Amino acid sequence: MSGPRKICVVVNSRANYGRIKSVMQAVRARDDLELLTFVGASALLYRFGNVREVMEHDGFAPDCTVYSIVEGETPTTMAKSTGLAILELATAFENFQPDLALTVADRFETIATAIAASYMNIPVAHTQGGEVTGSIDESVRHAVTKLAHLHFPATERAYDYVLRMGENPDCVFLTGCPAIDAIAEIDLSLPDDLFVRYRGVGPDLDIGQDYLVVLQHPVTTEYGHGLDQIRETLAAVHGTGMQTVWLWPNVDAGSDQVSKGLRMFRESNPGAPVHYYRNFEVEDYARLINGASCLVGNSSSALREGSFLGVPAVNVGSRQAGRERGGNVIDVGYDREEITGAIRRQLEHGRYARSHMFGDGTAGPKIAEVLATANVAVQKRLFY
Repeated sequence: MSGPRKICVVVNSRANYGRIKSVMQAVRARDDLELLTFVGASALLYRFGNVREVMEHDGFAPDCTVYSIVEGETPTTMAKSTGLAILELATAFENFQPDLALTVADRFETIATAIAASYMNIPVAHTQGGEVTGSIDESVRHAVTKLAHLHFPATERAYDYVLRMGENPDCVFLTGCPAIDAIAEIDLSLPDDLFVRYRGVGPDLDIGQDYLVVLQHPVTTEYGHGLDQIRETLAAVHGTGMQTVWLWPNVDAGSDQVSKGLRMFRESNPGAPVHYYRNFEVEDYARLINGASCLVGNSSSALREGSFLGVPAVNVGSRQAGRERGGNVIDVGYDREEITGAIRRQLEHGRYARSHMFGDGTAGPKIAEVLATANVAVQKRLFY
């Protein structure tokens, strides 16, 4: 191979971008690598934060745009969106001819990337494999591991699990999570205009007062229960009387039910001190959660970035079942009294000690080094 190795990074959502941005920066900084950026799925949609605009602001103008979301947020549309993404990505890969495709974690767009690339003899690199959670994400993550050729697990347990799945030890690299890179070295103090700059809807919030951050996504394997589940969290948060930053859910099946619950609550409680946002830039999201008195919901960021920052968190429901967590997390069910009690205990406890379980903030350069130097064979075999 002559010239730099072409690394294609596929960005599909706001969380996806936050967990790969530092790798993109590290790849772009090397002379022996060329960064190709594909943006698709919910990263293109306004109501999910229009991540493309954030990427362009960061200097990552997409080389290719991949439209693949079938609207509806049902299990059927999720399956169809996966299939459409495979079709569109196959065309994009044929046009750009990358040497490696890098995909993130466990979303339905992630497995579409892995399927399209592996069938086209393009080696697949995968971050955050080997982790354990609930929802369909659990199955997708491990399926992508079996399709991937290079593995970048974030924790020691995840590293061990990838090896137990029969992957070649020479192709598995314990790097930590790139999401930690974005928060390890930056100034985490809250900008005075943070709550105003991102607009959103709801009463004005006071940056000088304590606040909660809530992010609760639908659970695809519990489809049909999202409205009841979000009502319990809404009632619990409202009962605290605290001002709250509430982020809109992702595009997974059941999102429409969760969004419906949020809209109904807002109409019924117009004076509630809850402000709803679509998205924050990666660094500002880190500042936001670092400044919070407590994180509530079922986002992995409460367990991942939250543990590194030592922010108290209340994890609701089964979406993160089995995922490693630091001492900052209290797990609860979909019950308003249970959620309220956990929030109050966390507020009384305050900050926790930082944990490096998910890395120390150096994952991006480590991953870029492997992408530049690894000898990758397209043919995979079980390594037992």
